[in-house]
Amino acid sequence: MNEEMEPEKARASAWFRSLRDEIVAAFEGLENRAAGSDAAPGRFEVTRTKRSDNGGGDAGGGLMSVMRGGRVFEKVGVNVSTVHGRLGARAQAAMAARGVPGMESDPRFWASGISLVAHMQNPHAPAVHMNTRMFWTPHAWWFGGGADLNPCIEYPEDTVHFHATLEAACDAHDPGYYPRFKSWADEYFFVPHRGRARGVGGIFYDDLNTGGWAADFAFTQAVGRAFLPAFLPLVERRMGTAWSDADRDAQLVHRGLYAEYNLVYDRGTKFGLETGHDANAVLMSLPPLAKWV
Repeated sequence: MNEEMEPEKARASAWFRSLRDEIVAAFEGLENRAAGSDAAPGRFEVTRTKRSDNGGGDAGGGLMSVMRGGRVFEKVGVNVSTVHGRLGARAQAAMAARGVPGMESDPRFWASGISLVAHMQNPHAPAVHMNTRMFWTPHAWWFGGGADLNPCIEYPEDTVHFHATLEAACDAHDPGYYPRFKSWADEYFFVPHRGRARGVGGIFYDDLNTGGWAADFAFTQAVGRAFLPAFLPLVERRMGTAWSDADRDAQLVHRGLYAEYNLVYDRGTKFGLETGHDANAVLMSLPPLAKWV
């Protein structure tokens, strides 16, 4: 395989963009179908993002797509990016700690992916996160990603549906993936200083390199394709549910937990800020309103 992997990079980057387009269209379609509101259906505002290298040169970028104040979505972001450059000393050390060889002699990197976070108007509709990505250095490549559900008011049948959809996507590639990646999500999305999970879990994987790029890419695509079937039925079921002031209060408090996790522990947030990507795009995941008690 070509060391630079340019054809593979191009395929992965194009896939993440196509998945973004599909999700944006589905979410705007959901806004169109939402009843019981005089507000206009929400629409995404799209902004191009850029990353500058240490010398101020072009180091890639992407699209930040954010909808605010919709009928269904209070705030949702669907970002894609393809960036490249040279990792700084701290990022090199982090990569070396993960077992990536040769970073001190050739710290080039390339990364592409999609990242989504949705915060809902109705407290009975769950917040959700999804991302998939490919990372390359001259010495290694891998895929990562997953999805997790974050309801402030849990409905067990919603949790079952979300997990079952992800499990089916995993099982089509390797029966061992779902139990392994579910456990990884349970560990990764745990908030130590609160002693609890931030939601009801899902799957999470990183450093996926089985030696077969095409197979690992196909699995990552399957995770991306599973997202809408896993999430949309839950929103359609809950978005018209009557809610109280107490429900809204619970939602805002839960969002505070979500914000704490993303600012303190999330790898993607740390990497994006460390490598100089657009701060607004990196922090897109933060809720529009939150509350602490």
